[in-house]
Amino acid sequence: MKKIFTQLAAIFVLMLICNVSVAQRMLKGTVTDGNSPIAGASVSVKGGSAGTSTDAGGNFTLSVGDASGVVLVKYIGYLTAQIRFTDATSAIGNIVLIPSESENLEEVIVVGKGIIDIAEDRQTPIAVSTIKLLEIQEKGVGNVEFPEIMKHTPSVYIADQASGFGDAKMFVRGFDQSNTAFLLNGQPINGMEDGNMYWSNWSAMSDVANVIQVQRGLGSSKLAISSVGGTVNIVTKATELRKGGFARMMTGNDGYAKATVGYNTGMIGKWGVSFLLDGWRADKKYALGTAGAGQNYFVSVGFKPNENHNLNFMIFGAPQWHDQNFSKPLVSNIQNGTPRNPGFDITGEKGNYNYGYYQGEGLTQRKNFYHKPVSNLNWDWTINEKSSLSTVVYASVGRGGGTGILGNGPGFTQGGYSLENGLTNWDALASLNEQLPNGISNGNNGSVLRASANNHFWYGLVSNYNFDTKKYWTFNVGADLRFYKGDHFQQLINLLGAEGRLAENENRSEGYTVSQTFSTNPWSALFNSASVDERVGYDNSEKINYQGVFGQAEFSKDGFTAFVQGSLSNQSYQKIDRWNYAEGETKSEFDNKIGYNVKGGASYTFDDTHTFFTNVGKYSRQPFLDNVFISNTVDFSDPSVDNEEIFGIEGGYKFSIPSFRVNLNGYYTKWDNRFISYGVNQVGYPAAGTDGATYLLTSIGQAHKGLELDFDTQISSNLTLRGFGSIGDWKYDGASPFRVRDNDTRDILEEDNEGVDLTGVRVGSAAQTTAGFGAKYYILPQLSIDADLNHYARLWGDVNINNAIKARLVGEEYQPEKLDDFTTVDAGLSYTFKIRNGQNLKFRGNVKNIFNEEYFSRRDGFGYFYGLGTTWNAGLTYSF
Repeated sequence: MKKIFTQLAAIFVLMLICNVSVAQRMLKGTVTDGNSPIAGASVSVKGGSAGTSTDAGGNFTLSVGDASGVVLVKYIGYLTAQIRFTDATSAIGNIVLIPSESENLEEVIVVGKGIIDIAEDRQTPIAVSTIKLLEIQEKGVGNVEFPEIMKHTPSVYIADQASGFGDAKMFVRGFDQSNTAFLLNGQPINGMEDGNMYWSNWSAMSDVANVIQVQRGLGSSKLAISSVGGTVNIVTKATELRKGGFARMMTGNDGYAKATVGYNTGMIGKWGVSFLLDGWRADKKYALGTAGAGQNYFVSVGFKPNENHNLNFMIFGAPQWHDQNFSKPLVSNIQNGTPRNPGFDITGEKGNYNYGYYQGEGLTQRKNFYHKPVSNLNWDWTINEKSSLSTVVYASVGRGGGTGILGNGPGFTQGGYSLENGLTNWDALASLNEQLPNGISNGNNGSVLRASANNHFWYGLVSNYNFDTKKYWTFNVGADLRFYKGDHFQQLINLLGAEGRLAENENRSEGYTVSQTFSTNPWSALFNSASVDERVGYDNSEKINYQGVFGQAEFSKDGFTAFVQGSLSNQSYQKIDRWNYAEGETKSEFDNKIGYNVKGGASYTFDDTHTFFTNVGKYSRQPFLDNVFISNTVDFSDPSVDNEEIFGIEGGYKFSIPSFRVNLNGYYTKWDNRFISYGVNQVGYPAAGTDGATYLLTSIGQAHKGLELDFDTQISSNLTLRGFGSIGDWKYDGASPFRVRDNDTRDILEEDNEGVDLTGVRVGSAAQTTAGFGAKYYILPQLSIDADLNHYARLWGDVNINNAIKARLVGEEYQPEKLDDFTTVDAGLSYTFKIRNGQNLKFRGNVKNIFNEEYFSRRDGFGYFYGLGTTWNAGLTYSF
């Protein structure tokens, strides 16, 4: 704790050291936009007659007769700045005006105004934090995980885990990514099958995002979405109204390099085009064997035929590949002189047992490669002064997957892992392959590299009709349609010297062998993957269709606002299998499940300063597809899985004046009837076959409650401070029946209908106490420094269901392992060189975890994830 306060004090002193003034009766200052001086800005005293304007350099001198007051600085296109002064004030310093379009969130949304549910302070009473364009561009671009930009938010935890690019995990109020809704311009983007988010598929997001809003709790979206923990609304660029462009070059630790270009034509008549292209590569992210490379592309075409219609077509994608690093035990499991599972005692903090060398070149067991182009067409129609209709039609195509080993693997091969550093000994595996009969790998004989493909096609529509009475009431009604088909199979990518792999199934002839290999290049994966005859391991598909309707009514008068929302949806599931049935392709019937949500809230604001709010909601969520069917079959789970039931209530208070803002929120979320599956190997459950077993818990309950605080303040015209804190109490609640299913035969090995009581067991993976402090100081109008401190405490590892059940059955208390608290400090510097005619060159540098704090960010069932040590990036951006 002493270390934390020392670091905090150092940052605070750094930001205050330059902020000294001497009393005079003339006020002097400089007005800029953060990059360049603003000439002609109006400078006056609030409520008085004194006034002046800035010169060509943005400078002003203002004579004041009052002992204290407020200086107003106004300029077209920017928000009015208000700076307090006293009789001790002489130099106000640099006043940075904020463009109105970056502060007023409604102006950020060029199209899709009726679809994108951005919470405005006085209309929608929810707990919310907003990250705006400047912060995204300065701190979220480069070798930084996209969710990292949201870590300075109460009750948000980012497990950066030193794996590969895009492998971070995000938790909101203790709920993981599959239970937090992510919306892109109002379009749901959580995986349709399991709700997951794979950030590597969205690496372009930080380059194209205009604003990110984290709505904790039930959120303001009218859609029936997985907002158990919260809703993250990402609003991207549309077709820019102003002509201009930029070019940027970046570099970073471990060979990271990135080049980006972007250009906007502006609106030429009724049309406009914006585009962005970039490419990146790195030798590694942090740990050994985490190289990666990719490209990002973004094209937006706007068309505005008249004042009543606005259309925008957008397509963007982020083809990429990256090598991965998994969790590890502290101590290696060594048998017969070979590590079965290398631990940190062999690999060290930056080691990676997935990686090794094959014929002198680096090769990994685990590589993720994917290409997911996303496109949408937005149409805003202003019907009349009271009515409008917003519609988005969208589609995405996903191609790619993740690699691994089929066969014996290095853990069961003599010398397969190095005793010295834990690296995979690929040459040892290849040597065994040479001894195989006819060179054919079969079962656990020999080893080959495969890719598990996850290909999908997803399209949908969201439409919202808005009616504003212009007198207190606003009404919305709309529809949400989604259609999804996913294909899952395995294909060979490297035979490691073997001639092929035996790939028999229920409808293939005896001795059926596959030898064709496929590329892990994400562009190749978009067009070339294994045909049905070339697939190995498994081969199945699913269809998920969703139809929903929603509505909202909102009332606003004299500082009081209230709303009620509701939605009703049907979700249908079908499983198709081409591997496990003698008759070939076999389909299930469609299974339909109805879900709904209803929520409402109210707020009251008085004196334009104080706001109180509360809201409450109930959500009946359909289960994920994997819980509806028995794995590797088209058979429905028996008994069938019912909807999960979520109840939430929260309240809060906001105090806001021009130079200071503070929010205080409290919440309670109860989650019942949750389905959890937990896999164990044969060692963990000896009665299972060689493929292990799966625990199935059908009625898990969780209770999450907590308090959240955040603030920001402008100490002077060139110094801003911010901070946040949250404390949660997240525990499992109640008993759940459980079954144990053999992964090979699919037989039920054990069943307990009375269940195991997990009441009081801590929810793991996310820190239940968080706190942070940040500051930004403009030393000169063109030079700024900033720093952020983040502290995390009361962090538990994942719950081991196997151990929890065993402990409770014998009357012992079980809790997951508690990990050590940790604190990280990030710092950055920006400097802008003004060139001419509106052109400038901006340098930005960031250092993450500047004191190289060592910590574990997560613990799962296989071991620990180290957090990232010190990393850095720097870039030059030329804007014109």
